[in-house]
Amino acid sequence: MTQELFPLPPNLPVPEDDGAADHLLDLELPDLVLESSQGGVNVREVDVLYVYPRAGRPGRDLLPGWDETPGARGCTPQSCAFRDAHDELNELGVRVAGLSAQLLDDQLEFAERNRMPFPVIADPERRLGKALQLPEFEIAGFTLYKRITLVAEKARIAKVFYPVFPPDANAGDVLTWLRSR
Repeated sequence: MTQELFPLPPNLPVPEDDGAADHLLDLELPDLVLESSQGGVNVREVDVLYVYPRAGRPGRDLLPGWDETPGARGCTPQSCAFRDAHDELNELGVRVAGLSAQLLDDQLEFAERNRMPFPVIADPERRLGKALQLPEFEIAGFTLYKRITLVAEKARIAKVFYPVFPPDANAGDVLTWLRSR
């Protein structure tokens, strides 16, 4: 069923902390270059990396069970919130990027349609996930990242937001944390 991509439906299931991100704090980001909407990006050079399952695309049906899967829905609202906070993040000297396991073509379309001022990274082979053992889930034959946001200082993970809910509040939560430093 095709639905609007931006508004979050009421009564979305809330993801629970399953401990799958407990190991990430203080890990070093790998020296890994991935393709993005703005060319190759080395994840070591990103300060805030928000990782999301999969952005919707107009005219394409949602995956079966998407809204019923805790943490799946909300990639567009989360990304647009980071887009809208971009100037504030920039003033703090913070480099932001979004990342999912989607193909580059999907990321390019998403970034253009939503006017993303920062790179939207494609990681269809889940190379970052393998390097950091990021949390994943299976749905409709796809292995996707669970929603997680990593804040790095000098390429070392200083803060982990996991689980992220509601997704449209994540950029504000990140800004609040950064300002408290």
